[in-house]
Amino acid sequence: MGEEGEGDLRGMRHLFQESKWGERIGSTVVLDGAGVDSVVTEALGSRRFEVTVRGPGGHSWADFGTPNPIVTLARAVAKFSETPVPNDPKTSFNIGVIEGGTSVNSIPESATMRVDIRSAATSEIDALEKSLREAVANAVREVQDAKSRKGTVTAEIKVIGQRPAADLKPDSRAYSAVRAVDDHLSVRAQTRRASTDANIPLSLGKDAISIGAGGTGGGAHTLHEWYEPAGRDLGLKRILLTTLTLAGVGE
Repeated sequence: MGEEGEGDLRGMRHLFQESKWGERIGSTVVLDGAGVDSVVTEALGSRRFEVTVRGPGGHSWADFGTPNPIVTLARAVAKFSETPVPNDPKTSFNIGVIEGGTSVNSIPESATMRVDIRSAATSEIDALEKSLREAVANAVREVQDAKSRKGTVTAEIKVIGQRPAADLKPDSRAYSAVRAVDDHLSVRAQTRRASTDANIPLSLGKDAISIGAGGTGGGAHTLHEWYEPAGRDLGLKRILLTTLTLAGVGE
């Protein structure tokens, strides 16, 4: 479905914006993560960028003084990482990938980083994007001014992902259904904001929630991520009963 990484929710975008099924879907229940302790009713917005710095490259000895794209990118990272962000609305940024260079004794011709920006408020995402672009421009200018006799460096910033922020409507059938099921199963779940496949239908004003699949887990997005299926039967009951309720199946 393209939910993780740079997939940019392409599966859900196709389902709701291009396929014949989009208008026929009354409610959407997304399964994301473990546990039964939460219901995602607020879509967390995000914007992702690929920043590439290019230069002439060369030999580390013979061409010393040529602008180095990796050094330029490092300056941009240092500047951008000092950007203040609010706690409310919660806002974050991350440099998740840095690539560049061919050998230890070669001045690279290019260097690339990928940046993830998230917030509950689009205005904060806009502000962080502005800060990122300023940090890159300033880094290029500083390196260029210092090494102007040895070639030029340029920078390109591409948007590679954009997830809309949105909130569930108060009269949501899906939310009412899962709450009724939670009461039946004696589950105490909290509402929360997160980035899931539900972002797309929520942004289109449609009825959608995201819930866990049961069990327990931790270490998300690390090499030490783990999952324990013990107790997953409660999660499966919750999923089944919520689906049957939304489908109109009576007792």
